[in-house]
Amino acid sequence: MKAGIVGLPNVGKSTLFNCLSNTKAQSANFPFCTIEPNIGIINVPDERLNLLESLVDPEKVIPANVEIVDIAGLVKGASKGEGLGNQFLANIRETDAIIHVLRCFDDNNIVHVEDSINPVRDKEIIDLELQLKDLETLEKRKEKILRLVKSGNKDAAFHNDILNKLIDHLQSFNPVRSIDINEKEKEFCNSLDLITNKPVLYVCNVDESSAVNGNKYVSEVKEIVENENSELLILAVASEADINEFDNYQDRKVFLQDMGLDEAGSSKLIRKSYELLNLQTYFTAGKKEVKAWTIKKGTTAPQAAGVIHTDFEKGFIRAEVISFRDYAEYKNEIKIKEAGKLKIEGKDYIVNDGDVMHFRFNV
Repeated sequence: MKAGIVGLPNVGKSTLFNCLSNTKAQSANFPFCTIEPNIGIINVPDERLNLLESLVDPEKVIPANVEIVDIAGLVKGASKGEGLGNQFLANIRETDAIIHVLRCFDDNNIVHVEDSINPVRDKEIIDLELQLKDLETLEKRKEKILRLVKSGNKDAAFHNDILNKLIDHLQSFNPVRSIDINEKEKEFCNSLDLITNKPVLYVCNVDESSAVNGNKYVSEVKEIVENENSELLILAVASEADINEFDNYQDRKVFLQDMGLDEAGSSKLIRKSYELLNLQTYFTAGKKEVKAWTIKKGTTAPQAAGVIHTDFEKGFIRAEVISFRDYAEYKNEIKIKEAGKLKIEGKDYIVNDGDVMHFRFNV
């Protein structure tokens, strides 16, 4: 599961990627600086892991991670192949969620590909290119479906109706993710792998003075995305890059306090990306290691065990489960058992975010 960072050239995508991954993707003041996508495996900040470490005192601690991809800047005409557009759109299609960076700051020293600062316009440029690509996909699919309709295929008639709904929605300049359809229709829609159906987090890249409350540009973006079924985060990307240069945690903390922030915006963004991908965490905790494991929401206990090793899933017998809240309250497993808070769960158990788990299996 991975999230892709998109936006127009020169809006701060690669700088943001560098902040998140602590790698140094080429970041320069001209369009198409990033051509091949940069990929980073990024640790997910989680205070629960710190608490488990203090209680268990393991030899090592391993956090959950999320994959972030820095995709080159899109421009007008990308859907027709302009500015390496076909390659960029293919890279976006391969992601599971989109982090859309919008420039919401003034700086005459940094050129804008459209020569002025207008994040709403910038958003609409990207949206239009993605929508046009989805329309192209739907029109091709419709040709195949119509042949099946003529042959009397009942499912094809149903699918054709949904395609018409989606085409009308896109032609009204709306992303697919905002359409109101029932579960059965949604199931078919999800199978189409449409770009504008992917979950989106808008990152408003602001100057340092706007990091807490935003500015007029952010207000404009908030208004336009209100009914779009998306998320929004305010981030001073250049300041985050400065914070990233500090090796000392205390120095970072002082810098953040001076900005009026309680934690780095990049940490919030990583967690948001994790949620955007519909992911959650469960923990294993022992003297050898405390580890955060990444699973999709709705995962069963055997499936969660399979993330550790396929043999755990094949030979699953039961799971011993402690909620994180109970672990934090009772401090160790002996007291947890005495309080009757250790649960024995079977194959149908749906894992909750933060569960601390031990698996019993036989292969």
